[in-house]
Amino acid sequence: MKDATGILRRHPGNPLITVKDVPGFMTVFNPSPAEYRGQTILLLSMIPFRGRYGGQTHVAKSDDGLHFDIDTEPFIVLDDQPFPFDIMHRHVIDNRISKIGDTYYILTPVLGSRGFGGPCTVLGRTTDFQTYTPMSIIDYPQVRGTSLFPGVIDGKYYKLIRPGAGTGRRGEIWLASSPDLLHWGDCRPFLSPGYAPWNSLKIGPTPPIRTREGWLVIVHGVANPCDGSHYYVGALLLDLDEPCRIIGKTYSYLLAAEKDYETYGHVGNVVFPCGALADEAADTLRLYYGAADTCVGLATGKLSDVIAACREEI
Repeated sequence: MKDATGILRRHPGNPLITVKDVPGFMTVFNPSPAEYRGQTILLLSMIPFRGRYGGQTHVAKSDDGLHFDIDTEPFIVLDDQPFPFDIMHRHVIDNRISKIGDTYYILTPVLGSRGFGGPCTVLGRTTDFQTYTPMSIIDYPQVRGTSLFPGVIDGKYYKLIRPGAGTGRRGEIWLASSPDLLHWGDCRPFLSPGYAPWNSLKIGPTPPIRTREGWLVIVHGVANPCDGSHYYVGALLLDLDEPCRIIGKTYSYLLAAEKDYETYGHVGNVVFPCGALADEAADTLRLYYGAADTCVGLATGKLSDVIAACREEI
């Protein structure tokens, strides 16, 4: 029987970024990718040995998509802002980036708030990956993995969310809409875990990618066999005009934790995406992913093959 497991190929230089590239940090993982002025940008989740707040977000830039220069100062800083971030733990990880016009909107899970139920999602923006401006908290706790559609559909903004984060419940995906990016409603159940063995416990979204065939959504799934949780990568295809309608999905996974740098690390058996970069003209998909909460890998393949796998539900 056909499956999708051979579509994506790991880069032979993997892992591209490890803790050896970031002295003073114990982990570097779960990158969120973007393209800016001919460069590949990754927002890296990193946890320092020293520091008060846990996870930080740093910008990594590359001219070739393989060799990255990592900024030493955190990019997302939530101190001294007009929102009550001072009462939160400010443990920021797993960003998602969506470009609308000339603005890159960043949705950031903020974990471990002091006396308040976290995680919740902070919406911020940048136009240059040098200056970050927080806008508002747009999700109640416990929500994680919020992913914004990169554009307006029939006059509305849409986002995919994953409620129940940190509660021990099965992680599913919901859909919500907004007239202005700040006020969200019209929430509806979208996709629950368990439609395939690799997402039997959890499933979570990344920012949708617009293609001629539909919105391509790279997702992570979690299964829980006898030796603990295992993370996988799959994909969905949504209708362009009705994003609530799933028109295809992969029943087999695209990527699983198989290499040593994916199975052994700070948290083993993890391949975790926060987005992907697609070039429809060149028919390419670049997936930068976190491996074992310790390093960053790259897998590539044909965009058309991933879409076909969704369409054929293989």
